[in-house]
Amino acid sequence: MSRTPEILTTQVGIVGGGPAGLMLSHLLAKAGIDSIVVEKRDHETIRTTHRAGILEHGSVSMLVDSGVADRVLTTGHKHEGIDLRFGGESHRIDFTDLVGEAVWLYPQNEVFVDLAAARERDGGQVYWSVTDTAVRDQTTDTPTITFTGADGRAREIHCDILVGADGSHGVSKWSIPQDQRVDNFVEYPFAWFGILVEAPPSADELIYCNSEHGFALISQRDANVQRMYFQCSPDEDVDEWTDQAIWAELQKRLDGPDGFQLKQGRIFDKTVLRFRSYVCEPLRYGNMFLAGDAGHTVPPTGAKGLNLAFADVRVLFESIEFFYSTGSTKLLDTYSDRALQRIWKAQNFSYWMTSMLHTRADASSFEHKRQLGELAGVVASRPGSAYLAEAYTGWPNA
Repeated sequence: MSRTPEILTTQVGIVGGGPAGLMLSHLLAKAGIDSIVVEKRDHETIRTTHRAGILEHGSVSMLVDSGVADRVLTTGHKHEGIDLRFGGESHRIDFTDLVGEAVWLYPQNEVFVDLAAARERDGGQVYWSVTDTAVRDQTTDTPTITFTGADGRAREIHCDILVGADGSHGVSKWSIPQDQRVDNFVEYPFAWFGILVEAPPSADELIYCNSEHGFALISQRDANVQRMYFQCSPDEDVDEWTDQAIWAELQKRLDGPDGFQLKQGRIFDKTVLRFRSYVCEPLRYGNMFLAGDAGHTVPPTGAKGLNLAFADVRVLFESIEFFYSTGSTKLLDTYSDRALQRIWKAQNFSYWMTSMLHTRADASSFEHKRQLGELAGVVASRPGSAYLAEAYTGWPNA
């Protein structure tokens, strides 16, 4: 086979075929702007990777209004609040009453299915299962993506604008010279032990629980499969936990005077989810722009990850569309600053939720009682509850 690479040209080259990359490609196509997407994973792997899925109202609107699909409305579940549980008692934060909005429970892999189907339906050019992906010439007028396709052929994408939407471990961010970027991050001394279980829902909406034994989150997927988590050590070994021990640990954290009981079933997936807060600044290097987890990650406590990626995509799409319609780089030049405004708000919210709900191993009795005082202040104050509700359901797209 020839080693001479096949040259592909397009307006926008996108590294990463997850929800962020596919959504951007979809929006660009609707505006008549060509793009090519490359993704190292195969379609089936992404489709079957279980990820959480709480969508802000703005993310739902992007899927539906842009013509991706309306499955989120027909098979997703609208949640108008959450429960904050502490001291063994639950306190409902009513989103609809407080801010007039709601969120939708819709797993991230289903978002991917909708977007991948839309790109195939509309003739989008997506290369799956690629290897040897690299980016170069980002500071020139023709940035380039090189890769080997699933057919073994080497290819180069020459584009006007290169977008890195390839996640926190992708090549895009790390191609930026260290002296050209600032890595802002904080490590957390805990992780989440997550399970998928065949059982009916234990609650109608998510329960975020602060307990003297550690944090727990009771979430849902559908009528028959549920997702639950409890705080654990980052180096926890899932194989050391029996199903009986897992249920006992979760129930211990949810116990209270109201007699709340989890609905148990067969546990068919166990994982330890490690996380940290991270932001790369700026989100631009030459004509390469970062979006989603390629530029920032948040702890899952505030349900901001996918929603923040879609917010990046919205700002970046508007910037690219403006460039091709006017020839002006004004919005591209300010993309990083504008996207970072929302990113840092989301980082603050996610850090606050994480700090308020988790118990550090070295926490004193003062610290735990201080947390309970903070939670009590949030649920007793309408403005405090409204802040949580607005941040959780999503800020306006300013």
